[in-house]
Amino acid sequence: MDLVIKNVNVVDSIMESKEHVDIIIKDGKIQGIVNTGVANILPGTKIIDGSGLTAMPGLIDAHCHLREPGLEYKEDIASGTASAAKGGFTSIACMPNTKPVADNSAIISFIVEKAKKVGAVNVFPIGAISKGSEGKELAEIGDMKECGAIAISDDGKPVISSSLMKKAMVYAQMFDMPVISHCEDVDLADDGYMNEGYNSTKMGLRGITRAAEEVMVSRDLILAEATSAPIHIAHVSTRLSVELVRQSKKRGVKATCETCPHYFTLTDDACLDFNTSAKVNPPLREQDDVDAIIEGLKDGTIDMIVTDHAPHHQDEKNVEFATAANGISGFETAFGLSYTYLVEKGYLTLKQLVEKMSYNPSKFLKLSRGLLQDGSISDIVLVNLDDKYKVDVSKFVSKGKNSPYNGYELKGSIVATIVGGRIVYMKG
Repeated sequence: MDLVIKNVNVVDSIMESKEHVDIIIKDGKIQGIVNTGVANILPGTKIIDGSGLTAMPGLIDAHCHLREPGLEYKEDIASGTASAAKGGFTSIACMPNTKPVADNSAIISFIVEKAKKVGAVNVFPIGAISKGSEGKELAEIGDMKECGAIAISDDGKPVISSSLMKKAMVYAQMFDMPVISHCEDVDLADDGYMNEGYNSTKMGLRGITRAAEEVMVSRDLILAEATSAPIHIAHVSTRLSVELVRQSKKRGVKATCETCPHYFTLTDDACLDFNTSAKVNPPLREQDDVDAIIEGLKDGTIDMIVTDHAPHHQDEKNVEFATAANGISGFETAFGLSYTYLVEKGYLTLKQLVEKMSYNPSKFLKLSRGLLQDGSISDIVLVNLDDKYKVDVSKFVSKGKNSPYNGYELKGSIVATIVGGRIVYMKG
């Protein structure tokens, strides 16, 4: 035995929940989950007292930004993965909008190798759909997959050309790689700064119509239906987007989608007083959209919760609202927000939340993780579900302190994160 977690409660999305058990870990895998006190613990075995704690499969983030290479002043692989570990994530998939763009095998290989050297958690890079994410020519998708890319996306930029998007979906299907679509019609977005509505009018800021997202969601779902190729819709934020995905799934379209904690916990009221920490893309919407996101999570239309972790230097947020960068530093608040606003309010069970934050992302990215059972890779997070705490951005491990949740009281704290049997984070 390498590690034993004693007297812990276990919650898994597939297996039956268990109370007061010991998790036995050896050679990076779970060797058994047994009634506490049954296992013959060998001398030298590391023991974690799990009394009062809940063990879950390590969280998996299918959409984040690590910024390296080229933008290390915002975040780097070492700081980003340490932040992920503190947030309970054991595997993360990083988007390609680095500098230069991760659109070739050399950059994908760099990310993979750097993460092996300095990463606290598993890092799976996402390659660009198009060269330079310029939407003009397909990137070398096959080469990137050979070097470790697990999906393709031009996240941060939409693929404007319907023809190129169709080709990407068909070509990626040959390599069994998901296509993740950033759905935004830039003409309709019209260089707006926040959701178009009462608050944007009140603040005198150019708004972004919901249709800017919904038109592109519709286009990509139509392309998926026409080609029989799968499509994944990133950061869904509006009621109609949820309904479009829901109806497409009913017709048998190979569609999946995700949302982020800020789309079910905040409205554009958070932008009042020109609060740049609440400036994101797509923008925060209104209460009706928040309600629709929660409905989509409840009925399974929305498959997973991701962070869209987007760290920025304070100088990029401490400016006028119109010129501030979009994004929230999300690793370290994702579980607390999801547990507090979804499970505690009765919208999801803890098992369903584990499914949204671990099992489904693993299945989508084909990682063979996200389960706690005999023989599974021992990626585990230990949480204290009763612990209440206040968010303090000054204590974020991430370089990005940009979060609208500073001072929020959340429930459910991360106590320890274990990756392949190795403790990578321990509270305190």
